[in-house]
Amino acid sequence: MTTTQTLGATRPLQPHGKPDLDAIDLPDPALQRVASNPTFQTLVRERTRFGWVLTILMLIVYFGFIGLIAFDKPLLATKIAGTASLGLFLGVGVILFAFILTGIYVVRANTRFDSLAAELARSLAR
Repeated sequence: MTTTQTLGATRPLQPHGKPDLDAIDLPDPALQRVASNPTFQTLVRERTRFGWVLTILMLIVYFGFIGLIAFDKPLLATKIAGTASLGLFLGVGVILFAFILTGIYVVRANTRFDSLAAELARSLAR
């Protein structure tokens, strides 16, 4: 097992290269208590996973649109409504998709992540 040092704390790395949250050597006992709390670890794991899912979805939509611009300009130039082209509607769709993903994250943060944070605060207050 190798280690890495961040802000004075030695973090043992698991074989896959991620820090082992249970074995973090933090200088402050209060930080160690928070880092070793199962609720905190669940919160970090779920937020990280959800963030990556949303990021990947946005990258697929964005680079898909850029790919269409690069490789299928005639499709995007297709007139849909009067003088408006398909490219215009898809471009607006990419922007709207970003707003929708933001809304999805806000809903998740206000429900699941806030409840985990409240549970963490209660467990640490004991």
